[in-house]
Amino acid sequence: MSKKKIVTNALRLLGAAKINYETVEYECDEVGENFGEEIAEKTGIPPEQSFKTLVMRGDKTGIITVCIPVCNEADLKKIAKVSGNKKVEMIHVKELLALTGYIRGGVSPIGMKKKYPTYIDATAKSFEKAAVSAGICGCTVLLSPDDLQKITECHFEDIIKTEG
Repeated sequence: MSKKKIVTNALRLLGAAKINYETVEYECDEVGENFGEEIAEKTGIPPEQSFKTLVMRGDKTGIITVCIPVCNEADLKKIAKVSGNKKVEMIHVKELLALTGYIRGGVSPIGMKKKYPTYIDATAKSFEKAAVSAGICGCTVLLSPDDLQKITECHFEDIIKTEG
């Protein structure tokens, strides 16, 4: 019996844009507190190269998308500043599907229902390939930061908390 090919909106868009990417599948249990780090472990992709997608609401711009390494925390003050807001906050998980078309654990910065301003931590540029969700729990997509920028029209910024 052949394995069913995973197709998501994110993967369809990457294919249509003729962007080179590879997918890495993993077993998906429940989405817990350290879900991103668990995925990094399951896929063998280092946590600093594996990016989680967060959806936030700015007080001036509305919805924005943020991608940070799974081993880091988002710096809300830095995100507010680079996105032109005074403050930003995470949206409630109940809003995810309606706003993005994705569910918790499978939110991809690629192929959301609407194209929101997207900010990806600048560390992504230090890798040949960065990993983001393919749009479904159980599949990650690896692609070059330049191609990620091309498909999401993102801005690379310093948006993670640093020690000290």
